[in-house]
Amino acid sequence: MIRGWLITFALIVLILPAYAGPVRIKDLVDFDGVRENDLVGYGLVVGLNGSGDGLRNAPFTEDIMTNILERLGVNVTGEQFRPKNVAAVLVTATLPAFARTGSQIDVTVSAIGDAKSLMGGTLIMTPLNAADGDIYAVAQGTIIAGGAVAEGDAGAVIQGVPTSGVIPSGARVEREIDFQLSSLSDLRLALREGDFTTATRIERAINLEFGREVAVMLDSGTVQLNIERTRMPSVAHALGRIENLSVEPERKARVVVDQRSGTIVMGEDVRISRVAVSQGNLVLRIQEEPIVVQPNPFAEGETIIVPRTRAAIEEQPGIGLAEIPNGTSLSEVIGGLNALGVSPRDMIDILKSIKAAGALHAEFVVR
Repeated sequence: MIRGWLITFALIVLILPAYAGPVRIKDLVDFDGVRENDLVGYGLVVGLNGSGDGLRNAPFTEDIMTNILERLGVNVTGEQFRPKNVAAVLVTATLPAFARTGSQIDVTVSAIGDAKSLMGGTLIMTPLNAADGDIYAVAQGTIIAGGAVAEGDAGAVIQGVPTSGVIPSGARVEREIDFQLSSLSDLRLALREGDFTTATRIERAINLEFGREVAVMLDSGTVQLNIERTRMPSVAHALGRIENLSVEPERKARVVVDQRSGTIVMGEDVRISRVAVSQGNLVLRIQEEPIVVQPNPFAEGETIIVPRTRAAIEEQPGIGLAEIPNGTSLSEVIGGLNALGVSPRDMIDILKSIKAAGALHAEFVVR
């Protein structure tokens, strides 16, 4: 029996983002106070086809089932019941800004016990709480699970994640967030990615729209809007007028590397100074060739397996010493890197070394 492992490197994918161009203000900033709120609840799913929690391994399922039945007038105290069609779940949702009582929102349902699947189950009325502990919505409905399970006595096949699902419009808002937008005299615009140049352009675009100074940049991540100076009927009218104004954002030069998938993403403004690079490649080979040793016929003894391992390290020819010229544009940078002729993940190591040498003029982010 021969088992072998070949340790090599995966392919690198270079993704080049296109030039962004003008972007709407509402896609660059968040308006102070206009935000979503997270909700969470603990509930019970019923109607599963034998794929629910094992109550011996998930006693909390039995507790919540008992509480629900007692609230419905069914006394099960001291009773021994082991249904397989129920599962304890956590229910999460996002309450949109200005959601009104009676409106509906989507919810996500996830099993927390050892249930095998939530497909076909129904979530029983579940209160959803916010961070302040108050109930803002109530969820109930049939779950749409995004997976499938097929199993037999000797094996099983699972596709997707059947222990998690969604209920479209599955929760109804019962309480509104207390926020009076119309009472604000000033409103801050928070940039999602702080930059002094972008903030200045947002300030200029808003002031040009109203023909007077109504916006002022406070820092790289904040622009303050004076509602009174806009002379609009309300804050909502002022926001509706400025949110679709187009601004050309300024981005930092950045290289993002995902070492797991071998993906490299480079921004438009990445530059490389003139530098020389030499790179080699190692291939590790490990082979297991165990030998079975048996005693002679009619002799005393036992059969044993003697392990044998072959390990080797091969150094493949490198690229020698190659020069990467000054890159004044993204295409020239990519052309210089491709001239090295390397494939696999070596490009990531080369970029790290170029950054350490001070020749890569960009923020280097490794994920």
